[in-house]
Amino acid sequence: MEGDSTTINITETPKERKGKAPLLAAPPPSSTIKPVVQKAPKGGYKRGLAIFDVVLRLAGIAAALGAAIAMGSTDQTLPFFTQFFQFKAEFDDLPAFTFFVIANAITAAYLALTIPISIVCIVRPHLVAPRVVLIFLDTVMVALTTAAAGGAASIVYLAHNGNSDANWPAICQQFNDFCQEVSGAVVASFLTVVVLMFLVVFSAFAL
Repeated sequence: MEGDSTTINITETPKERKGKAPLLAAPPPSSTIKPVVQKAPKGGYKRGLAIFDVVLRLAGIAAALGAAIAMGSTDQTLPFFTQFFQFKAEFDDLPAFTFFVIANAITAAYLALTIPISIVCIVRPHLVAPRVVLIFLDTVMVALTTAAAGGAASIVYLAHNGNSDANWPAICQQFNDFCQEVSGAVVASFLTVVVLMFLVVFSAFAL
């Protein structure tokens, strides 16, 4: 009996197995790890268009204000006169020139007031509402400035060439300085129209 050996099998309980489990899980294979690539935010070209929009508005202010001042300060008095008449030409003698001054002054003020909206479009280029507002208002200003410039251009044409059918003589041979100043004002106003048209196109592209 003494030579016989007794074998005792000790089984591990589930709790003991849990205690021997590795504390850290094995990392997944490197093939399953996908790098996260952050895409660059879009809208860079929109911000560039907004910056160019501000530059064009400044140029439009200069052109419209210059046209209004040039036309509003235009007058010429001929050196000769009679006992009853004095030959003088002023912009307010013609309603078309008066409307020209008012319209270009309104356009210059509008362009100055809309610069903050353009700055908002630079800071937040993805906003749509400010650009829609600018497109609508710029289109209105295109119509107003074109009407003023076109009406004044017709008067300038008659002043240079006259109209024999209506018996209207050309006056630019006598009032040469007056005609040169009003012609320059009309050219500046048409430049403002071109600037406004570019503003409408750029705002439409940025939508």
